[in-house]
Amino acid sequence: MRVEPRRLHRPAPVPWAALVVALCAAPSSAAARDLWSSEDGEHRLELTLTLKNSWLLSRSPDDPVLFPERASGAGLFRLRFSLLGSFTEWITTEVAYEHRSRFESGTGAGGGVLPSGASAPYRLTPLDWNLVDHAPTFVHAHEIDRAYVALHLPFGEVTVGRQAVGLGRGVLFGAVDLFAPFSPLEVDREWRRGVDAIRADVRFGEQLSADATLAFGEHPSEGAAVWRLRGFAGPIDGALIFGRRGRDTLGGLSASATIGDSEIHGEAALFDTDGRGIDGGWLGSDRLVAKFLAGGSHAFDVGRGLRVFAEYHYSGFGLEDVAADASLVLDPDFQARYARGDTQILGRHAVAVMASYDLFDDLGATAMILVSPADGSGMFSPALTWSYSDGVSIVGSLFLPWGAGSNLGRLGSEYGSAPLSVFLQASVYD
Repeated sequence: MRVEPRRLHRPAPVPWAALVVALCAAPSSAAARDLWSSEDGEHRLELTLTLKNSWLLSRSPDDPVLFPERASGAGLFRLRFSLLGSFTEWITTEVAYEHRSRFESGTGAGGGVLPSGASAPYRLTPLDWNLVDHAPTFVHAHEIDRAYVALHLPFGEVTVGRQAVGLGRGVLFGAVDLFAPFSPLEVDREWRRGVDAIRADVRFGEQLSADATLAFGEHPSEGAAVWRLRGFAGPIDGALIFGRRGRDTLGGLSASATIGDSEIHGEAALFDTDGRGIDGGWLGSDRLVAKFLAGGSHAFDVGRGLRVFAEYHYSGFGLEDVAADASLVLDPDFQARYARGDTQILGRHAVAVMASYDLFDDLGATAMILVSPADGSGMFSPALTWSYSDGVSIVGSLFLPWGAGSNLGRLGSEYGSAPLSVFLQASVYD
């Protein structure tokens, strides 16, 4: 079955004039518009429009080497059109086209909160063009982020083209999620970026399935071939994963289970790499790299319902000691791995705890604490989400770091040098 990640309603900022216009002109429903439908209603062509407008204000630590200007800000705009077609019982298509612009004032805006400007991995050609490029001050670009055809066959599905591919059971982190995973602090991404791939999912009865993904890059060494075998048994599911990503060979597994109002999950993977861009390997080898995570969540019967989630993540692709020597981050191979999503954290260890609660019918609150057990630094991020209507939401959040700061460009901890930030976003769906 094709994996399309759920929408992540996360924060992002907004010019006030645009916000007022968005609210006044907001539709009452976020449902897709039918451009065409058959007489029986079984087949249709739907258009979904999403508008996101965002502002970020940051105050960086007092380190003139890393942050020549302590105060900084950024404005972001995204306009996305998604065209989904269902023309027969066995064929569906989707094309998603997106405009985005980004304005930055000062240095240090983002601090890991904003999405990377690096090119998306696993694409034969980017299909991503800059209309205006005055980086880092202002960039206006557009891209084709989805373009696929899915065949729904009696034995499974085959999807060809630019599509979203998600693996594993991790929420904030991923040990086996190989294709453009989210960063745990990244707020201005609602969709996983599409990759150019051929994906086949074959079902063997009700409880067993197998899928294969062949993803392509601009060069043969930048592609990936991954196979997965999945099984289900009551509230438990598990998967075995093996394949090749770039020059790395990998094997892994994932599992999850529900126990009453609780859920637990875990992932583990071992990579046989070329040793490039790696800060020491595993089991005494410079080539072997391990990743794993364990997490769970529980719904508490408190008021309107309190849900708490926790996850621990280990990534051998990160730095063993961020404060001791972070020079590896300047290595092109490390940067390429980081941009591809080999690791979502700079160090080796991370623990995250997140809680969510509905204060009112249209107002929800979340709070996340992200900590590095290696150096004790971390980030506290509370957020409020106001659902103005089915088609309009506004999110505001804070990013409050702690830990040893940097000194003349030398990091004292993983999160201690992150900027103090305020983030506001308005989203309109039609």
